[in-house]
Amino acid sequence: MIDIKGMAHVGVRVADFNRSVSFYRELGFKLIRDDPHERVMVLKHSSGVELNLLNSVNFNNDGRNVLMDETVRYPGFTHLALIVENVYQSARAIRLLGIQITEGPVTFGDGSTSVFFRDPDRNVIELSQPRGANKSQADFMHRLQEEAQ
Repeated sequence: MIDIKGMAHVGVRVADFNRSVSFYRELGFKLIRDDPHERVMVLKHSSGVELNLLNSVNFNNDGRNVLMDETVRYPGFTHLALIVENVYQSARAIRLLGIQITEGPVTFGDGSTSVFFRDPDRNVIELSQPRGANKSQADFMHRLQEEAQ
């Protein structure tokens, strides 16, 4: 067995550094390293989550995510899932930023509830609230549904 201690970072291939850095800053990430030689920008969230944005796109596939938007299913990582305390409040904050929720809220068999949205390069981001993390969901869910209409 390998003695893994945690996740170091997630690499995300992007088409435009400035656009992507601005987007992830809206989610609370801070730029901690800009390395033009390696063509990477490192962003870190106060939660400890680190993203390495890689500027190495040579084809944008007409704005489609080849892992999520194509009929043919390719192997690969499909989304970034981030734990939040209250998925309904987080969804509201995402909407206030002008970001479209593409799916959810959806509650899974394990009791967790998630919403999904896309970054500027159509990479999928999931905000996931573990089961039982917040008991005042029903009222907030009702208000969220009203705002969506």
